[in-house]
Amino acid sequence: PYDAILVAAAARQIPPALIEQLKPGGILVIPVGEQNAAQNLTVIRKQENGRVEQTHVLPVAFVPLTGAADH
Repeated sequence: PYDAILVAAAARQIPPALIEQLKPGGILVIPVGEQNAAQNLTVIRKQENGRVEQTHVLPVAFVPLTGAADH
């Protein structure tokens, strides 16, 4: 498991595989949204008990995430 994951391309939704790879106390930063539409820089924090908290930080524009991670 990773302490932190930073994704530099926008996913349509947060890939569950990335959350699974976070260790408790870990953080995931990822732009979420459709290409050419509203996207939000999103911070996911995985609590020690496994609970996940999601915070939208600000609007952004990134290229799309492609491949298996975006399904």
